[in-house]
Amino acid sequence: MTQQRLQKLIAAAGLCSRRHAEQLLLKERVRINGLIAKLGDKADPEIDNISVDGVPLIPQTETKVLLLNKPAGVITSCHDPYGRPTVLSLLPITISKGLHPVGRLDADSRGALLITNHGELTLRLTHPRFAHAKTYQVLVQGKPSDITLAHWRDGVMLDEKTTLPTELELLQSDTNQSLLKVVLREGRNRQIRRVADQLGHPVIDLQRTAIANIALEALAEGSWRELSEREWAPLLKVAQHSPH
Repeated sequence: MTQQRLQKLIAAAGLCSRRHAEQLLLKERVRINGLIAKLGDKADPEIDNISVDGVPLIPQTETKVLLLNKPAGVITSCHDPYGRPTVLSLLPITISKGLHPVGRLDADSRGALLITNHGELTLRLTHPRFAHAKTYQVLVQGKPSDITLAHWRDGVMLDEKTTLPTELELLQSDTNQSLLKVVLREGRNRQIRRVADQLGHPVIDLQRTAIANIALEALAEGSWRELSEREWAPLLKVAQHSPH
């Protein structure tokens, strides 16, 4: 095997995402043949001894991709220092070993979340340039006007940068609340909630119903199922390039 960047090897081993692996390198928690590794270093796992926090890196041999219907109140993380339930705690220990969640779904939100040991799949679903669509059903306070909905679709200023155009459909409404279908191709922190607040219609409930071609369908909340390669393989393809 030829040499590869360490963050790619760590992600491919299912230890964490590539971005998290970069942080491990910056914190000097990775060693090659006993020496502290740096960001940008390469290694050959068939020749070199790679360890993270003193634990040898073991390459993954079987790819696993799970779809979880995350309940509200569960943390999208492998571990939580405050002892709160995490998405991995919803899986059997025999299944969860070596897996990590793909991207984030905040604690108050629920719905579709992928969990995997496939580093390249994680990268392609979290890096902005691949722009895979994520679909949400969002219950908000009040009834947004046509002007407000148009503003949301066109883009709203967040953190001094306008959001990408958003697919938005009003599914039903009354004077007190409205149900929206929202499709995003970017994933800023708590983006839907922050935009809804800014436009005067705070979120009551937020559920992610699909990630690209992978939909929750009848999967019960708190339940999971393993995806076939035929289901997850299309996610490795570029959906469309982000204009940002």
